[in-house]
Order: sequence, then structure tokens, then C-alpha cells
Amino acid sequence: MPRVVHFEYAVDDPKRASAFYQNVFGWKIQQWGDQPYWLVGTGAEGQPGIDGGLMPRQPNWPNVVNTVDVASVDAVVAAIEANGGKVVVPKMPIPGVGHLAYCQDTEGNIFGIMEADPNAPAM
Repeated sequence: MPRVVHFEYAVDDPKRASAFYQNVFGWKIQQWGDQPYWLVGTGAEGQPGIDGGLMPRQPNWPNVVNTVDVASVDAVVAAIEANGGKVVVPKMPIPGVGHLAYCQDTEGNIFGIMEADPNAPAM
């Protein structure tokens, strides 16, 4: 399952955002009691990585851009677009590292998706 190191996203519609991330990445999202905060489990316990959360957007609260490791940029771009997201910077090679695209979710947050490929060519 794709993982990030750490995140906390500010969202306008937590229900819509939860559906987006569950459908695209398979993440488990649930509200934390009756708090206006949704816990996001991005993988199995014991698997490397850090989980995060969704919270209502607040004035002067920054959006965070994270990069998610994926097996296939092309497959994830298709899932993103099918779930109401969009690509804001198309897939590009990062020589010797992999392929990267920047996308936007249903809440306007920008995030990267990276497919590891040590043979990625120079642009």
C-alpha cells in the first residue's frame, strides 16, 4: 500500500476527502471520536511509515505537499482522475530516481506521486 512519511491535510469536506483517499490509495480513514479530526491509516502496523490525519481547513493554516511512493505513476494518475482529482504537473523523469507527477485532490491539496526507477532517463 502506498505510504508517506508524515502528513496532515486541511480539507473543506472531510467526507469527500476521505472517499477520495480511500478510493485512490486504499487508506483507512475514521473520525477521531467526536473531534473534527479524521485519523488516516496508510498501512499495516509494523510496516515502515507514519500515519496522518485530515482536519477542517482553517484560515492561515498551511496546506502540506507530500510525495507518496507508488508502484505505477500511470495507474495512480488514472485512479486520481477517476475519483475527481487532477494532474497539475504531468509525469516526468527524475534521472536515476524515478518518475514523478504532481496532482491535486478533490480538496485542492497538491501532492506528488513517485514511481521508483533507477533507470529513469534524463529529460
